[in-house]
Amino acid sequence: MPTVQPESSVTEPNVKGTSAIYTHEWRFRSYLLWYVCAALPIFALWGAMLGIVLPNHIQAIEYASWFTGADGGTDLVALQNLKAQIDAGVVTATAEQARLLEIYGQFEASRAQNLSVVTAVGVFVTMFVQPIVGVLSDRTRSRFGRRAPWMALGAAVGALALVGLRYSMSIALVILMWAVVQVLFNMVQGPLTATVADRVPEKKIGTASTFSGMSAMIGGVLGSVAAGSLYGLIQLNIYIVFAVVIVIFIALFVLLAPDRSSRGLQVEPINIGKFFGSFLIPLKDADYRWVWIGKVVMMCGYSISTAFSFFMLQSYVQPALSAAEATALAPVIGLVGIPGTIIAIAVVGKWSDKMGRRKPFVFWSSVALGLSLLIPFFSPTVPALIIQGVIAGTAFGAYMVVDQALFIDVIKDKRTAGRDLGMSALGGNFGQALGPILAGQLVALAGGYSIVWLVAAPVVLIAAVVILPVKRVK
Repeated sequence: MPTVQPESSVTEPNVKGTSAIYTHEWRFRSYLLWYVCAALPIFALWGAMLGIVLPNHIQAIEYASWFTGADGGTDLVALQNLKAQIDAGVVTATAEQARLLEIYGQFEASRAQNLSVVTAVGVFVTMFVQPIVGVLSDRTRSRFGRRAPWMALGAAVGALALVGLRYSMSIALVILMWAVVQVLFNMVQGPLTATVADRVPEKKIGTASTFSGMSAMIGGVLGSVAAGSLYGLIQLNIYIVFAVVIVIFIALFVLLAPDRSSRGLQVEPINIGKFFGSFLIPLKDADYRWVWIGKVVMMCGYSISTAFSFFMLQSYVQPALSAAEATALAPVIGLVGIPGTIIAIAVVGKWSDKMGRRKPFVFWSSVALGLSLLIPFFSPTVPALIIQGVIAGTAFGAYMVVDQALFIDVIKDKRTAGRDLGMSALGGNFGQALGPILAGQLVALAGGYSIVWLVAAPVVLIAAVVILPVKRVK
């Protein structure tokens, strides 16, 4: 790869120490290639951990806690099918079956609540990581640029944290180590996303957001598929596989898509009060605030519906599946949505650029996603989940790509893009933290999973309405 490019391939920054804009098509495409290569494994990590690995990890810990002694070999599938027969009035439980079903009910509620706690705590402790790192990276002076030092540090230490998570054999340790993993890899993801605002010409923001959104959706599904395929072979060692892959691809981005030196950047000394107060600055803008609220509500509703996908295959759909069957099938349900996701992301980003409009795409994709969540409520079957996955994949793909472009559009000062996009991520994380907590309480109170769909659908529909007051962007 050439190390020297014609001066015409970039537009020099207006502010000394910030990034050059890639005006030449070759430079732009090269950057996008390495951006996608860096982003995919990060999003694959989230998809694999939240969809497959952590639910299996937590379920194994919970099973060993509840089914002890002579109950250690209890077949959960048989118990779930027995429960369905009893609920349908087909059979009557014996005293021994009633005892096991009582333990099973406690196990069911405990694993759902603990998964929601693991997920929510991880999100809550990292909620301010992206905006804080965003502000710090906006101010970072190094010969590698403003963002690269944070990405390299987060990837290296995060890989070590994943190894520690692999050897966590209690719920408390899983909570702690997953929170650490979330913190460190958000240190990577935030600055990586900020490079879009740093280096991409304004007229190509939608195109770059298309690739960013595609990385998020495809990466998440590919991570889930990889975890579903490998988990039966290497079990928890899959944590180590992801650690190695992420370090390699982040290193490739830093080395092969290098930024300009930021040593000449002029920054004022940090005032702690102003530092933390600065996070509220973008929220003072009405348009930014409505977009931010919309993202919080959307991610809350969406995460309510996805929090227990793995457990639903064992305890909601009929007939019930075993843990091994659920591990194999869960990625397939995600995979069926990929074609629609790819089409939506490839078309909608450029379409919104061409039309000069964002709001209609965000609104209608939210409506489509919200209505799709009612399908499994009325039909608790695997085919219904697959149909819902196809619709949701298309709708959420369209939403993510245009929502990011909308955030970039409403940022008033691109010099603070790291902070403002970090606040965008905070909104998404806040919604993702609220969703599992609410879902866990719903399952515990209702004693089943159908309530999850009934609540998630209207929450997502509210997200569609919230975006309407935005004025500065059509």
